[in-house]
Amino acid sequence: MTWTSAQTTAVLAPIIAILGAALVALLTYGLNRRAARRERRALAFGEALSVVEDYAEMPYRIRRRSGSADGRQKLTEEVSRIYSRLAFHQALLDIEAPVVASAYRHLANEAKAEVGEQMKTAWQKPVRTTDAEMNLEHHYGRDRVDAARDHCVATMRAALGQRP
Repeated sequence: MTWTSAQTTAVLAPIIAILGAALVALLTYGLNRRAARRERRALAFGEALSVVEDYAEMPYRIRRRSGSADGRQKLTEEVSRIYSRLAFHQALLDIEAPVVASAYRHLANEAKAEVGEQMKTAWQKPVRTTDAEMNLEHHYGRDRVDAARDHCVATMRAALGQRP
């Protein structure tokens, strides 16, 4: 008996279908992993930026403090927690995205310099005691923090494969 082209087709068709299905499955798996990694990184980047924003709000919280020893204690503990979170996110970015980590380090340093001075000044101001005094007439400048944040966000977007 001779091998015919019909028999060749009958054997090759299922093999090609199986290989095609395997290729599609591998491609889908790879794309899903890539999307999950991107989503995980975007979340980590957002959380890291959130800590800097929490830190930048501290001068306002200090100016609106209650004046009690307990209130001072809570604010100083919050600053300590923020420093700890900044260090955590810096280490995570050092591991996950070194280029982003450099931009984040610059952002954190600019925030510590600019906001740190503002917090020092805020602690020296008198305690506000009435509801009307809680409206602050003076806003703290954030030029250095904003410029560093913009650079950091651009670096994060590039790391995520987004165009500016």
